[in-house]
Amino acid sequence: MFACFVTLLCALGAQALDLHRVSIHSSTAAHSTPEVHCWCSSFPHQTLCSWTDPPEAAPTHYIATYSERQKQTVTRPCHLIPPGGSLSTLNLTLPPSTQQQWLCHLPDLKLLTDYILNVTALYPDGHSVHLSTFMTEDIVKPDPPVALHVSLSDPRTVLVQWEPPSTWTNIDIFPLKYKLMYQWRRDGEIHSQHLPFCERTRVPLRGLSRGRTYQIQVCAQDVLGLGHCSDWSPPVNITVPL
Repeated sequence: MFACFVTLLCALGAQALDLHRVSIHSSTAAHSTPEVHCWCSSFPHQTLCSWTDPPEAAPTHYIATYSERQKQTVTRPCHLIPPGGSLSTLNLTLPPSTQQQWLCHLPDLKLLTDYILNVTALYPDGHSVHLSTFMTEDIVKPDPPVALHVSLSDPRTVLVQWEPPSTWTNIDIFPLKYKLMYQWRRDGEIHSQHLPFCERTRVPLRGLSRGRTYQIQVCAQDVLGLGHCSDWSPPVNITVPL
């Protein structure tokens, strides 16, 4: 069954993205397939995949490997980091949701290359397998911008400044663009405004209402629009004086 699936994956090419997961069990006991999520936080050198132990019974251990789709006979082991494990050797900031998850580090992936990821969960009475295919360009997701700072430049204008995420190490080669969102409360309802993407790291917000408090956040995305925008930066509040 495994050989048939890999053959089908190769034959379908880009359509194989629809075959995102498959479970294979070697015993009569049914085990959950790992739900794996991958993202590239520093294009193209820093790719991580994460998953959570199934709630019913944790596997005895995992085996994670990856290979180029055109060179499936050449597999490489993924650097596994258990929940709560040390990330001191990696220049990474991770969202709190990943602290209790398994992490798999895939360094130095090539551009414009299809990869196959295999995460096998081993149990005393069998195993289950996650297989997925991806290109690094499709899973780019920078970390959020940092050092967000707001100040009043005149009574109704707020100057917003930030810095790119330190984990995005090749910003001169792969620049980022940014989207700014600000929110406010009026008549008990939350209103929001999104500004168009820009490559600057400082933006003035003009014509704000006096006496109103605004919550401001910024996200970052590859300048060519590859992958996804980062999570929003931690919010910063400012009140426009009366």
